[in-house]
Amino acid sequence: MVPYGQSLTLLTDLYQLTMASAAWKSGADEREAVFHLLFRRAPFGGGFTIAAGLATALDFLSGWRFGDDDLEYLRSVRTAQGETLFEAAFLDYLRRLEPKLDIDAVPEGTAVFPQEPILRVSGPVVPCMLLETPLLTLLNFQTLIATKAARVCLAARGEPVLEFGLRRAQGVDGAISAARAAFIGGCAGTSNVLAGKLLGIPVSGTHAHSWVMLFDGQREAFAEYARAMPHNVVLLVDTYDSARGIDDAIEVGRMLRAQGRDLTGVRLDSGDLAWLSIEARKKLDAAGFEKTNILASNELDEHLIESLKLQGARINVWGVGTRLVTGGDEAALGGVFKLSAVREPGGRFRPRIKLSEQTAKISVPGVLQVRRFIANGEAAGDLIYDVEDGVSAPTLIDPLDPTRRKTIPPGATHLDLLVPVWRGGQQVYRPPPLPESRAHTQSQLALFHPGIKRFVNPHTYPVGLDPVLHERRTRMILEARKRPLS
Repeated sequence: MVPYGQSLTLLTDLYQLTMASAAWKSGADEREAVFHLLFRRAPFGGGFTIAAGLATALDFLSGWRFGDDDLEYLRSVRTAQGETLFEAAFLDYLRRLEPKLDIDAVPEGTAVFPQEPILRVSGPVVPCMLLETPLLTLLNFQTLIATKAARVCLAARGEPVLEFGLRRAQGVDGAISAARAAFIGGCAGTSNVLAGKLLGIPVSGTHAHSWVMLFDGQREAFAEYARAMPHNVVLLVDTYDSARGIDDAIEVGRMLRAQGRDLTGVRLDSGDLAWLSIEARKKLDAAGFEKTNILASNELDEHLIESLKLQGARINVWGVGTRLVTGGDEAALGGVFKLSAVREPGGRFRPRIKLSEQTAKISVPGVLQVRRFIANGEAAGDLIYDVEDGVSAPTLIDPLDPTRRKTIPPGATHLDLLVPVWRGGQQVYRPPPLPESRAHTQSQLALFHPGIKRFVNPHTYPVGLDPVLHERRTRMILEARKRPLS
């Protein structure tokens, strides 16, 4: 999917490679580790997050090998003193390195929440470390955009949302990844033709103001466009005056009907969208164009769409660009990749913990899984547990405040969210087609109380630790704080 035509194995931070070199030199590369990818806060001040990017990550992993050109570049890297940074023997080690790992992840379109892992990587420590940065890159951004898209689509209340952000996206890959994630989040299509070709996303578009300005009159411009594209006539009406633009669009619509065609829609891109859409609807209906869509664009997001709905706007198709594909008011998801267990070859995993002055940054030790409980057709809570211990009780203990606990009612069903996607260096999971991931997002959101999906002061969905895992984590925190630093 990434249109660069070359190896992306060096898509990692330098410190990952220096740690890998140190691990190889010290013999620590023989150890195996468990890492979890998670985030600590839902983006946009929201109550949920939609996981995305897994298929892209698996595609990246399938081609992950250090090639001759990668190693030649690493051979050229120097320190500030001019010394070669990496030993030749280490580069030979990298040449032979393969991602012989076990990876479990939540399927794309799954609703996920702070503190719970959305991906688990286990195996030899060096490839685990080298994959930290690319996995974060590939999952963080798409998860952010899928979440934004889901929020925008909730605001649109079932009306089509089109992703129109290509020209404002963060580069080529940012545009393609955003189109993909926006579709998973619920968008009906994209203006990005390359994303349509590569990913099979429906493409959609109108014409620009420049088309109207190319002609001496607006009606002439509309008529010529309709003659050229009679099967797809959506007219941008605000180049000079939106009200007059609607009148000209109606006249061209009559011309189309005389040919057995129809006016598909009109697009508003500036001004008071609520008032203009109401007036446009009156004019279109009075002229017999009740089925003609009114599409709106112009710096839209979920908050503005919600406001327009409350104002009675008659818009029924939404073109959302900049504030969708860039994340708008949230620049990044803030996902992290934390080591949680280590073992020697043939041994048992020993849990590890990272401490912090900030409670939210204290890690959870172990080999973790997330179990979602469903009661009376609604998601009741997510339990984080260690797979080597299993679930001790259906009681959730808040990792940020252990006095907050929830017991799942008897009779609740459950499913474990992390599924095997990679085993021993081989992909064992076939990502579903994008329309299925998009449908999965909708079915997931339907499981949650409306309060969790609202935009302002949403309910906090219950996520907690298994009691046994909570006890171990508490004990490890206390022991670590007593331990001498050297």
